[in-house]
Amino acid sequence: MERRESAQERLKELTERVAAVQTKVDDATARRDAAQAELDTESASVAKERELVAGSVPADLIKLYEKLREQQGGVGAARLYQRKCEGCHIELNITELNEVRAAAADTVVRCENCRRILVRTSESGL
Repeated sequence: MERRESAQERLKELTERVAAVQTKVDDATARRDAAQAELDTESASVAKERELVAGSVPADLIKLYEKLREQQGGVGAARLYQRKCEGCHIELNITELNEVRAAAADTVVRCENCRRILVRTSESGL
């Protein structure tokens, strides 16, 4: 009889623990689903924005970018930051920098090392 009561108490304890764990699982699942919905919304927004921007870029440049993106693990263009390509993290030598400096603002320049399109900004170090 004692063993039966002990087993029933243990069963009650385990049932309560299972319920507590299930509550935690349900909470985690709800948070995960909310985060996924937020990511889906953000992704749709970014895709829309990308479409708008891509519409103003010449088709041949988009084609080059997409080709490079496929070859370079998802990154077809990289910022030139303080004389360094942020795609391959290699600093451009003085000859390359001079070529980039001399290029017109609307000229597509590429990194000699990784071949990504270089995006020039005021922080490029030119």
